[in-house]
Amino acid sequence: MELMSDLELDRNYQRNDQGPKVKLIQEWLSLQGMNVVPDGDFGPATEAAVKLFQTKSKLTPDGVVGPKTFAQLIQPMTQALQPITPTNQSLGQMVVRYAQQHLRSAPREVGGQNCGPWVRLYMNGLEGTPAKWCAGFACFVLKQACTALNVPPPIQPSFSCDELATGAQQRGIFLAGGPGVDHSALTVGSFFLNRKTASDWVHTGIVTQVQVETIQTIEGNTNDQGSSEGYEVCQRVRPYGARDFILIA
Repeated sequence: MELMSDLELDRNYQRNDQGPKVKLIQEWLSLQGMNVVPDGDFGPATEAAVKLFQTKSKLTPDGVVGPKTFAQLIQPMTQALQPITPTNQSLGQMVVRYAQQHLRSAPREVGGQNCGPWVRLYMNGLEGTPAKWCAGFACFVLKQACTALNVPPPIQPSFSCDELATGAQQRGIFLAGGPGVDHSALTVGSFFLNRKTASDWVHTGIVTQVQVETIQTIEGNTNDQGSSEGYEVCQRVRPYGARDFILIA
């Protein structure tokens, strides 16, 4: 399912309807706190959830998902996609502004590991167990910032942490971490890379603050334990540790 189709409704949907659009509606109902099984079958539970959401949103609670109800359902994503007007910010600062805008919309998985409309947004329509989306999130935000400033990306966007690291090394914007490394060159909006080995990186995210011993981050596909296989976009504080960086000025 492509991004544009995730943001569009082709007709009204109601009880006894079936199909991918019903599943999308169910995903958004769940993301909005009206948890239903995203099985593509508009049954009594989905109808009741729609009515609850409509009441909460001050819409007529008729159980039918038309343009107004759908627009309210997907509002978190449309807000995350709003363009931000630069006010003398650097590319890195704009990356942080966009990352914060996404964070406010609380992106997370729904319907299974690496599944749901947010994952499809960041992964260009891909989803499912192999679709680890931390790099997809960081690169999506970077592309938004580049579009706002009308500049090309400093690295080739990729869903692979290893490809991002290799590309940064080739372009001279890779900062290797480790004991005693001078982090004075590190800027907000840069990407961190969790290093497993000298040639294998397993997680990435966006640096939002640089401090003496720690960084603050916004990152996707993580969780409260800082895993690289989580379920949401969240804000974290991390030590420098075994982390390398892609410098975004």
